[in-house]
Amino acid sequence: MKSTCSGAITIMLVHQHGGRRARLWENKNSKNRTQSLKASKMNGIVLITITPSRWPSISDSKQPLKLQTHLCPPNVRILCSSSSSSPDLPVTEKLGNDASTTGGAYDFERATTSLTQKLISSPKKVTLVRHGLSSWNKERRIQGSSNLSILTETGVTQAERCRKALADIYFDQCFSSPISRAKSTAEVIWQGREEPLVFLDSLEEAHLYFLEGMKNVDARQRYPKEYRTWREDPCNFSVNGVYPIRKLWEVASEAWKEILFTPGENFLVVTHKSMLRALICTALGLGPERFRAIDVNNGGISVFNFNRQGEAMLQSLNMTAHMYSDHAYRY
Repeated sequence: MKSTCSGAITIMLVHQHGGRRARLWENKNSKNRTQSLKASKMNGIVLITITPSRWPSISDSKQPLKLQTHLCPPNVRILCSSSSSSPDLPVTEKLGNDASTTGGAYDFERATTSLTQKLISSPKKVTLVRHGLSSWNKERRIQGSSNLSILTETGVTQAERCRKALADIYFDQCFSSPISRAKSTAEVIWQGREEPLVFLDSLEEAHLYFLEGMKNVDARQRYPKEYRTWREDPCNFSVNGVYPIRKLWEVASEAWKEILFTPGENFLVVTHKSMLRALICTALGLGPERFRAIDVNNGGISVFNFNRQGEAMLQSLNMTAHMYSDHAYRY
């Protein structure tokens, strides 16, 4: 069905049923008829989704059908574009069956810049987890890329809570930093899953040179200028001309590509706080100057959706309900 409305807008409503297409609705006063429909407009394309509890029967009659109440067909999409556009419009991917009932977004095309610069095999969901409490977390030492900080007993318990909280979710693959505290966390979370863990060097924590291993209070006294820059302006913290946080942004972009080009649709990633900041910010198009705009707790869980263009939408950030209860996530 097509109906021309004011403002040179063309509405196309097609219902697929048993291999046949049928016109379901035709009325010149389309503007009034679509007031109750949910619509979103992106780049000149308006997408409207109806999820009716009842829909008319399918008929080959040339006459427009009247609404009836005895059939419940699947979702119907209405595509609207300028009248000069081709009627063969691409259908944007829907995020989930419950999006319309929870107020979730229908799509997020061009909401962010593509991380892959080309199409990926399918839409993907990526769950990010920060490692559990480590020995140097507890001692308030600067960790960086050192492998000497290990998972504490509390950290193991936090990892167990993450495992239970994610037990109902199927993951095609788990990617982890090879650094001890993240590796140990991933091994606990992934326990009982069939696929082997994949360790990516691109998920390692930022290298902080001479600050690594130092307690914060000692670093502040011994290297006051450098420590102040690290704390207050990390993007401009440098050692011998190397800017660790700027470099981390570059590495995070490569990590995203490694993950998103992997076959599968649902991935788990276990890594470190600074790397998580970089992953989250690069996905959202934020630069390294926003390094401290994001915080993630030990065992905190964040979730991203990606469309086939490699564009990201943040679904959840730093979820920690599972740290204080037996909460299990289902998404």
